[in-house]
Amino acid sequence: MKYALVQESRIGARKVNQDRIGHWSSPETLLFAVADGLGGHAHGEVAAQVAIDLLGRVFAHEARPKLANPEQFLPRAMAAAHVAIMREAEARRLRDAPRTVLVACLVQEGRAFWAHIGDSRLYLLRKGRIHARTRDHSWVQHLVDEGRIREEAVSSHPERNRLLQCLGGLQAPRVDTGGERLEKDDIVLLCSDGLWGPLTQRQIVNALLTQPLEPAIGSLLELSAVRAGNEADNTSVVALRWDEEKVIEHDGPATVPYADLPTDVQDFTATDMDFLRMSDEDVEKAIADIKAALRKAPQQR
Repeated sequence: MKYALVQESRIGARKVNQDRIGHWSSPETLLFAVADGLGGHAHGEVAAQVAIDLLGRVFAHEARPKLANPEQFLPRAMAAAHVAIMREAEARRLRDAPRTVLVACLVQEGRAFWAHIGDSRLYLLRKGRIHARTRDHSWVQHLVDEGRIREEAVSSHPERNRLLQCLGGLQAPRVDTGGERLEKDDIVLLCSDGLWGPLTQRQIVNALLTQPLEPAIGSLLELSAVRAGNEADNTSVVALRWDEEKVIEHDGPATVPYADLPTDVQDFTATDMDFLRMSDEDVEKAIADIKAALRKAPQQR
């Protein structure tokens, strides 16, 4: 695979960075993700870390050297991350589970598969415009979709932080997915709302079209910080520029040994890989059992 990848996370004006980012690869598959722990709930950074850590470990377990079912990988892994967060809350004896939003993209055989829950976004830029974009699981996105407010009003709306979906929440997650065969010079941008919130889509597109990938990301991070000022949120980005002319098919076994990229995530949970073979009903039951245990646990001081 031929691609350039840039990632960066900044704390902004916050005391703690609750965002987590990661990327991992095998010779035939690439995975990258951004998680934004919810600041309105205790230990949001733990939820984000658990989600990123689980994605990386499951990828390492299955991508040898590629995934058998790439279109199913992210929804299953995100469901497992939700349960892992609930288990971590139980292990720490927290009254409420920490929560996070998550966006991730998997690239295999020239095709991108993505999934998200919450308001961290994926943008796919192609030939000078936004070709695809995830739709936030938020109340303001609902208002935009109904035509009640304009897209430009999202970042200043008084209910902009009201989310309808997240990992670690009271409801089992309903992950949205998408996919697209990549073309040369496509850019896939994953980011937390700390980046897209203060910026217009025109500013995002202009930076990525007029500069190489690494300085473009730096420019966007600086601009978002300036526009947000003293309210600057944690801001995290992972961006990919695709450089393949065409898809290379592999009919026989790979000759290159599996090797994943090291990351700085920490292991907060010992999640069993059997979660990836659970049915939706099994996941719901596991979550219900964990929530019942959390209700009985004493509140952490």
